[in-house]
Amino acid sequence: MHKEMKKSNNANFFSRIVRQQMFIPIFALLILVIFNIIMDPSFLEITLGTNNLGNPVLGGYLIRILDNGSEVAILAIGMTLVTAASGGQDISVGAAVAIAGSVLLRVLCGGDTRAETLQSPVILAFLVSCIVAMLFGAFNGVLVAYFRIQPMVATLILYTAGRSIAAWVNNNELPIVSEQSFKYFGGYIPGIPIPTPFFIMLACVIIMCLVLKFTNLRLYTQAVGINENSSKLNGLNPALIKVLTFVILGLCVAVVGLIKVSRNSTINYSVIAKDIEMDAILAVALGGNALGGGKFNMIASVLGAYVIQLLTTTLYKFNVQSDALPAYKAVVVIILVVISAPTVRAWFTSMMKKFQTKEVA
Repeated sequence: MHKEMKKSNNANFFSRIVRQQMFIPIFALLILVIFNIIMDPSFLEITLGTNNLGNPVLGGYLIRILDNGSEVAILAIGMTLVTAASGGQDISVGAAVAIAGSVLLRVLCGGDTRAETLQSPVILAFLVSCIVAMLFGAFNGVLVAYFRIQPMVATLILYTAGRSIAAWVNNNELPIVSEQSFKYFGGYIPGIPIPTPFFIMLACVIIMCLVLKFTNLRLYTQAVGINENSSKLNGLNPALIKVLTFVILGLCVAVVGLIKVSRNSTINYSVIAKDIEMDAILAVALGGNALGGGKFNMIASVLGAYVIQLLTTTLYKFNVQSDALPAYKAVVVIILVVISAPTVRAWFTSMMKKFQTKEVA
């Protein structure tokens, strides 16, 4: 009798773990890490070296994942809110990053593509970039909330025209920032061996968690996503909340734009943040969030972003061509998303219950 109860408790415990939203991103993370360790035992190694300025910096695959994955994680914060409220996704974030980065450089360089010194403070340029990115986010939000256009269709406008707008901002020229301190945002701060983008991501996550904890943003966003009509009857303004989520995503876009242009001190309008919107959407899906809207888990989306970056790094590590990368990534992610689907989880739980019943019998 004691053994039967123990088996029953173990089965119930396992079923509860599988039903947790964080199960899929954590499970995927463990699988990818174990695979990489088996194929290359040095995968987890972290080295201490120096950059071209002689400052100490950490290196290795894990540091690279933390660095590059931070951009996707920041976008996943805003994409999670947009998905939860509107039941759709913004596919224009890559083009919006190009616009934000272009505006940032325009203000910093003051129209001089080879400015030896900054023409404006970085904080001022960043604030202007934030305002522009949030205005474009509001534009997408208005199309979705007030004109009732499907999010992917509405954001297709900016997805198509965004990079041309970015090039127009700087007269189709490529400004270069010579100021060394500007590179700190996308690289390393002297004396700190961990990449700055990781700290920026942490700051964004902490701020958003505090906003969700001390305001009604989470409640209102989920209410609108679950049932828009019911939320309206309860005194909420669904359209305004949807627009607000797109504006927040615009702010996230501006932060990523700062990181992107800081890495190279310039911009390539056709390449910057290319396909990053797909990674952000996949991060939300891998986090176990319903792409049809409703309840969400912000931390799960951030973890999903690093799973995507780990997958990308793994594929590059095995010399997968960049053109074929999306196809490989899509296959793996489809498998993970299917496993995380509520119907699959329910089926797995029912199978566990049947197995448990047979064991007891």
